[in-house]
Amino acid sequence: MPTNYEEILYEVTDKVATLTINRPDKLNALTDLTQAEIRHALAQSERNENVIGTVLTGAGRGFCSGVDMNALSGMSDAGKRLGNTYEHLKANPGNPDNDPNYKSSPSYFLGLRKPLIAAINGAAAGLGFSYATFCDMRFMDRNAKIVTSFAPRGLIAEHGTCWMLPKIVGPSNALDMNWSSRKIEGEEAYRMGYANRLCETGECVLQAQNYLREIAGTSAPMSIMMMKRQIYKHLSKELGEAMGESTMWMDESLARDDFKEGVASFVERRAANFQKIEVTD
Repeated sequence: MPTNYEEILYEVTDKVATLTINRPDKLNALTDLTQAEIRHALAQSERNENVIGTVLTGAGRGFCSGVDMNALSGMSDAGKRLGNTYEHLKANPGNPDNDPNYKSSPSYFLGLRKPLIAAINGAAAGLGFSYATFCDMRFMDRNAKIVTSFAPRGLIAEHGTCWMLPKIVGPSNALDMNWSSRKIEGEEAYRMGYANRLCETGECVLQAQNYLREIAGTSAPMSIMMMKRQIYKHLSKELGEAMGESTMWMDESLARDDFKEGVASFVERRAANFQKIEVTD
């Protein structure tokens, strides 16, 4: 798979992949190509058994300002969505169950087998805000800002944000963020639960990377994958159904070698040697 991307940077260091949207002169606004490259790079993370997870961030002073305004102007003129396909970048990251809920963008983030953390280093707006919202966690610089920006453009809460955002910050905060489209800085985002970590300026990427390295040293990759699967699949299920499925998955985990290794490493007071996630599809 090619790694010489045009609009993103992708590198793997110490089990952590870092995906940087690299259009700093446009505040990392998303083109069709950018989105295709992001999807392709996430597929690389999924298929690299040495990668524990990915940090998504932006180059320069912004995280992602949303869809490129040239593309928005084109949509406005045409009165419909426009889109280009990039055959060389076609990828199918994650979603081992082929769950139809995880086939759109950015909801496909939820179907990834491995953690995806947004390191919000600057402005996150529009689709950029949606990208951050669908990541598993958000590490946010204190001076960074988030803004929905849909209502001032005459739009609804796009990209599944109206489904995901209330689950993170609650219905009232979600309505406030969407109705007012006001700029929310890191401290308020942390206070309302949107940001999982509040970081000093310039520190969010490193802190997100270090978090993934820490869980790489303590947690079984299969456990991490299954816990992510449980959390998202059970968001919309009744408790009884979720309990039944969790019981089935628990029985499966008890039969894995990881369980034996986890117990043995605890008793022997050593680092565990857990199995890596093998991806064959």
